[in-house]
This record gives sequence, C-alpha cells and structure tokens, in this order.
Amino acid sequence: METIRNIYCVGRNYALHAHELNNEIPTAPFLFAKPSHALAQADGGEILLPADRGPVHFEVELVIQIARDYEQGKSVDELVERMALGIDFTLRDVQSELKRKGLPWLLAKGFPNSAVLTKFVPFPGVESCNAVDFSLKKNGEHVQRGNIKDMIFDLQTIVDFSARHFGLGRGDIIFTGTPAGVGPVESGERLELLWGEEVLGACTIKRG
Repeated sequence: METIRNIYCVGRNYALHAHELNNEIPTAPFLFAKPSHALAQADGGEILLPADRGPVHFEVELVIQIARDYEQGKSVDELVERMALGIDFTLRDVQSELKRKGLPWLLAKGFPNSAVLTKFVPFPGVESCNAVDFSLKKNGEHVQRGNIKDMIFDLQTIVDFSARHFGLGRGDIIFTGTPAGVGPVESGERLELLWGEEVLGACTIKRG
C-alpha cells in the first residue's frame, strides 16, 4: 500500500443511513479521523477485529485519494487520481455511548484494522462515478448498496470543507460516507467490496 497520510471520514452523508441510526440529517459535513494503525487491506486475507467490545458493524464507502496539494478552486477531478472502496468498521455500542456523552468517536472508530481498503483503481471522474453503484456482499449476499449521487454533501463539498478546516494534501484519503444497510460482522464471515459488478477486494473476518 502506497503512503497514506491523513485518513478523513465523513459521517452521516447518506440520509437513509442517518435515519437507520436515528440521527439528525447534518447541515454541514461532519468529519472524523482515523489513525494510520487503522489501515488494513482487503486483499483476500483475514482481518482481525476486537471480540471484547461489543458488536462491530461494517460500513462500506467510496474512498478517494488526493494526488496533489489542495489549491482553492481546484476541482475533484483535478485533485483525485485514484479511488478505492473501504469499510469503516465501527464499535457500535461504544459509539452510542460516546454520542450519549457528547464525546469524540475515536474509541469507536480508530481501533486497529478499522479502516479497510481495497486496491486503488484510477478515478474516472465525478460524472462517471455517479453512473456506478458500489456495494458490499456478506457471505455472497448483498447487504449494502450505494451511489455517490445520493450523498448529502458531494465530493467537491467534502474536499473543500476538509481543506479549509484541516488541510488537504498529496496522499490524504477520504472515506466519503456509507449508505443504509450497516450491520454486524462475526468470525468466519466473508466480505466482498464491489464497484459495479467488479470485486475490488475481499476479506474474511476474525474476531479475537
């Protein structure tokens, strides 16, 4: 995996996903970060997830990587050369308790192997991405399907917001939000991440 710098993640960027978790629809992008130790590859092998902190939920997302340092006025198509699919694994009970207390989500979102990535592929441009669904299969059955045209905040808004508030440069990646259909994973379950009909990556879960 080539060098990845910052890992930004957009929360609540699909209305149906916000509703399924009883969250309000945000009026501005809501971002959180993951540490680099969260990175893992969906290269067909095993992904180790915690077994002692309650349910772990999958959240499939389109992930974009920034190819050059941000300059105001640059479009997504100018800034992004590669994309992947990712899973933002979440300790759901931990997250619910953190939200109840008004605390940051890092304990629920930043554990090792919580940011799973497929291989990177060339970014075809925003318009082309709008024409293709991405999805997640669990044990051969579709459990999530989404399209970036349904996002509350589009890619340009996310990129500009991230750059303004946190800085954005070459090597940074952004998990752009998950559609509805999130759910738990258990040991032995097989996950496949698809762009259209193409499987970009897969992994088997081990909780231990």
